[in-house]
Amino acid sequence: MTLAFVNPSRSFDEARNAVQFFGHDGMFEIRFFVEAAALAEGRPQGARMSEVECLSVFDAMRASVHDVARKVYSKHRCNSNTLKATDFM
Repeated sequence: MTLAFVNPSRSFDEARNAVQFFGHDGMFEIRFFVEAAALAEGRPQGARMSEVECLSVFDAMRASVHDVARKVYSKHRCNSNTLKATDFM
């Protein structure tokens, strides 16, 4: 099966400082987190993004985030995956 992103919902996980979203591999739900640092390209190092900023950047980058999520998932096939800044390089 290929990983699909049929549910556009996403949320901010403050404890992880990351945006959480879900993909589906057949009938299996796959959880993803994309770290705020991965969304903060072009911002000063160490500058913390707000929840609203993270969600807005995620929405603007959704297609590339999904592409990276597919790449990471294809390597590990885990039911929970964290996307880091280095995954986007």
